Amino acid sequence: MDEIRGTVQGEAPVPLSVLDLVTVGSGRTASDALRTSVELAKYTERRGFHRYWVAEHHSMPGVASSSPAVILAHLAAHTERIRLGSGGVMLPNHAPLVIAEQFGTLEALAPNRVDLGLGRAPGTDGATAAALRRTDRLHEGADDFPEQLAELTRFLDDDFPDGHPYSRIHAIPGPVQGSAPGGVQSPHRPPVWLLGSSGFSARLAGILGLPFAFAHHFSAQNTVPALDLYRESFKPSAVLDAPYALIGVSVLAADDEAEARRQLLAAGLNMVRLRTGRPGLFPSPEEAEAHQLTDMEADFINSWNANIIHGHAEEVRTGLDDLQKRTGADELMLTSHAHRGELRVRSYELIADAYGLPTA
Repeated sequence: MDEIRGTVQGEAPVPLSVLDLVTVGSGRTASDALRTSVELAKYTERRGFHRYWVAEHHSMPGVASSSPAVILAHLAAHTERIRLGSGGVMLPNHAPLVIAEQFGTLEALAPNRVDLGLGRAPGTDGATAAALRRTDRLHEGADDFPEQLAELTRFLDDDFPDGHPYSRIHAIPGPVQGSAPGGVQSPHRPPVWLLGSSGFSARLAGILGLPFAFAHHFSAQNTVPALDLYRESFKPSAVLDAPYALIGVSVLAADDEAEARRQLLAAGLNMVRLRTGRPGLFPSPEEAEAHQLTDMEADFINSWNANIIHGHAEEVRTGLDDLQKRTGADELMLTSHAHRGELRVRSYELIADAYGLPTA
């Protein structure tokens, strides 16, 4: 089975996947949000979604996904087939050896169904990034991304050359256990994806022949240029013989269009607070409706929500079909945000039904 390229299910134009930010609504707890994630992972597995990724964020009360590896281990215990991965782990926040150990452990827990998606942004504000990295020289982490990626890959493959300072250091679990006396460890390790919202990672993924994931859900204007750059830069590798790109897409399907619009208003207010340095729990629609928007806030929300495909199921299906045709994306990774977990699950249910995805 191809662990990168998914299989089209039902009438979907390309494989469909899930991006989960583990949204915590006001009046809810992180435990509530994580229970929803388990329910959603199990449900989307049954309906034929290809992969389920969680994204690293920090110091955001409304996003409980600060530790992707921990969440993925929990999801692995509750699923059997769906691919699990990071969308992504922010490489500059961590020592490459730590990531290799974490994802080697996940590979041991869920063999052949773990993805390692890597980003070069901090996934938070500058002050929090400095606390994570124990340094205020944040630009160095992004600038050194190719070198960090090369080091991580060597830890994953256990192939530092003789004489390298790290040649006697091994990421455990990992391939070295298979070459030790009596070892039977599989040499397989999670495939690496590069994530991005601009051209840097698109070009790097192409040059290295790696799969690429683009954050259309918050950088829509850059989607087509970045995918074009990825395809133009692509060089065949041992991983891929041709480009493979997915895009993250914000969607919200609802039984009632008015309810979808109410949830979008709440999502917009949530982003206003985040972008103005006042992150909080995901607000309820009632809270959003009671908030007196300034003209600037209203303009921001209208602009932000213009890139969210929403409405009843057929509207969402049409919007996704049109987006896939326009971008040529090889896979669509859907992320749904709503105040209540059951509305998020319902959104995926409606989309799965609209595409006639399997029900087993």
